[in-house]
Amino acid sequence: MSQETGIRLNKYLASCGVGSRRACDAMILDGKVLVNNGRCDNPATRVSSDDVVRVGRKIVTPKSSEVVLFYKPPGLVCTTSDELGRETIYHALPHKLRHLKNVGRLDKESEGLLVMTNDGELAMQLTHPSMKVQKEYLVTLNQAFANEVIDQLVQGVHTPEGRARAVSIRRISPRRAVVVLETGLKRQIRHMFDAVHLKVTRLVRTRIGMLDGSGLEPGKWRYLDAAEIEALQKNPPSRKIPGDVQRAVRKRPARKAGIKLARKQAGKTAKKQGQRRSGARPPKKVFRRRKN
Repeated sequence: MSQETGIRLNKYLASCGVGSRRACDAMILDGKVLVNNGRCDNPATRVSSDDVVRVGRKIVTPKSSEVVLFYKPPGLVCTTSDELGRETIYHALPHKLRHLKNVGRLDKESEGLLVMTNDGELAMQLTHPSMKVQKEYLVTLNQAFANEVIDQLVQGVHTPEGRARAVSIRRISPRRAVVVLETGLKRQIRHMFDAVHLKVTRLVRTRIGMLDGSGLEPGKWRYLDAAEIEALQKNPPSRKIPGDVQRAVRKRPARKAGIKLARKQAGKTAKKQGQRRSGARPPKKVFRRRKN
């Protein structure tokens, strides 16, 4: 064991498939890791191939990295075992992949792309907020929504998990939109639309970083090669807004003025409807001749 050569202990454990680097830090601080038969509680300790590292009584060694892209179908939960007896993602995977861990989660009702790996370092790269790896979702809502909803969700709304915002939202139909996130709060998209009084009826993750499903069907999986693993960790270049669209946005009337006009029109409509129901007729205009 040397403080100048080798790799950090937490990174070494992650490469052994013990868990994410954050989980490995917790194990080390809890005193569950031994290096050369001595307890080690410093995640920054450096180890080499000559050192014997144990987690509990088990000797751990680096594993060859395996990365799988899985299309999670709805109805499965992202956990190794469920205390409520619900089916997990491992019911849809072959036994040879049972040692892989899911990177991030999709709730039971959601579907789409899920990365499975034994590479703790990669898992951290894809999930840590500072990395800002994008995830893209196709969202279907229970009703049509106004453009103001897009502005609200991009600016940020309050949810049970804290303030949440979308990187971008692109409407593709009156009830469907493509939402891009850089964070992964619990049930974030569902809670965000709940905050603006809309309900998500279908949620599909379609992209992670620059990698999309490429025709992967629900319940199916495939190994990723080096180029695809690299694509997972990169975001696509941001789209530039055309100049004519920017000018149109600048010329758009202020939101408050639009709301005021809408309220005024709604008031006039309500007044007319009230007069029709009561049978009262609006007063006739009287025109008088001017005296010469």
